[in-house]
Amino acid sequence: MSLTASLDDTSVAAEPGAETALPLQVLNSGSTVEEYRFEVVGACAAWSAVEPAVLSLYPGDTGTVSLMLRPPRDSTVPAGETPFGVRVVPTGDQGGTVVPEGRVTVLPFTATTAELVPRSSHGSLGGRHRFAVDNRGNTPVTVRLAAQPGSELARVDFADPELRIEPGRAEFGKLRVRPAKRMWRGAPVTHPFQVSAAPQPVAEGQDAPEPVLVDGSYQQEPLLPRWLPRALIVAAVVLIALVGLWYALLRPAVKSAAREAVTPEAVRSAVEADPSRSADGGDPGGADSAGGDSAGGDSAGTGTDGGTPGSSTSPSPGPSADAGASTPTSAQVRVSDAVGGGANTGTALRVPAGQTFQLTDLVVQNPQGDAGTVVISAGAETRVLSLGLENFRDSDYHFVTPIVVPAGGTVTMTIDCRRVGRPVGAPAPSRCTESLFLGGTMKPATGG
Repeated sequence: MSLTASLDDTSVAAEPGAETALPLQVLNSGSTVEEYRFEVVGACAAWSAVEPAVLSLYPGDTGTVSLMLRPPRDSTVPAGETPFGVRVVPTGDQGGTVVPEGRVTVLPFTATTAELVPRSSHGSLGGRHRFAVDNRGNTPVTVRLAAQPGSELARVDFADPELRIEPGRAEFGKLRVRPAKRMWRGAPVTHPFQVSAAPQPVAEGQDAPEPVLVDGSYQQEPLLPRWLPRALIVAAVVLIALVGLWYALLRPAVKSAAREAVTPEAVRSAVEADPSRSADGGDPGGADSAGGDSAGGDSAGTGTDGGTPGSSTSPSPGPSADAGASTPTSAQVRVSDAVGGGANTGTALRVPAGQTFQLTDLVVQNPQGDAGTVVISAGAETRVLSLGLENFRDSDYHFVTPIVVPAGGTVTMTIDCRRVGRPVGAPAPSRCTESLFLGGTMKPATGG
């Protein structure tokens, strides 16, 4: 072999961001002039070079080149020992290539940056932040987090006081700023504070790097918002207006409907059924209450139209009672009538022989919003109600003194249609259609 190459030192330490030179001795032991080329092999080849890159030697001469080690000062080159080799290739005799080997130790360094996200917060009970710490060094680092409030009116707490960060990575520490006292009302108060990230030494005897300081602020807001007093005043004004509307308009209308429900026929029938009641003994024929209209309330226990222009009835009396016992009974009827065709009557209930029916409750429905008249009759001569269809959608009536219908008597509903209504979101009907639901008690008829 006509080539001898050796490193002055097989182990060298390189500082990131600096340049380290390692001499390489080359001896031409051949008999001809030879030119040599140099190649660095190993993980450090990206940041190493041989200067000069080409060396010519006469026979028996010795030359020196330098292996220049330039590790970058960032996290791409980790700290620690890395093997390498320098391939010396003779131009004339490439089979005589030699590769002297060595080891380079990249020294560790620490570089950290920090950022507070968000820089400022606000709230009535506290503010939340994240403290982002970035390790730009080439070795893992442990960072201790601390905070110093700007005053005694707020305190800063970390969820985890330490973070371990790998090279080239960032970690987040959660922190919360809490006010020392709650503020119920008033102007917002700003509390400044400062947080620090202090890297710990990576090796014994090494000085600790300077901590990174970041400023932040927390704005304490009152628990009661500024708009609350105004909202309470507006709510009080609206409540007073609603109460005034009730006493001025709605309550008189309810009383008027209750008085209209008491017809002379109903009073006369009640007095005949119970002679013990008189005008001097109480209220012989008054109605307890009459429900107001419920516009748009199209739902009630209406039956189905039987397909005829007349009416369809569906009485639903309770179970038959023994002699002397009263039985709760209910019934309903649905009546349809065409415009201009005259009145149409439907029977809701027919009292069986040997029984009397005491009518106590009525519910009249006008779900389509028809116009015309409706008459509710009990017995042959008693007209209980006479209403204008355009004045209601649903009306209910409850009688303290029952209206007595004798055996063989009927409870009917008569409709006289003047205009067919149109329900919202439904096809226009061709007839007026109303329904009646009644309730009361069926009792055996008494003799004499």
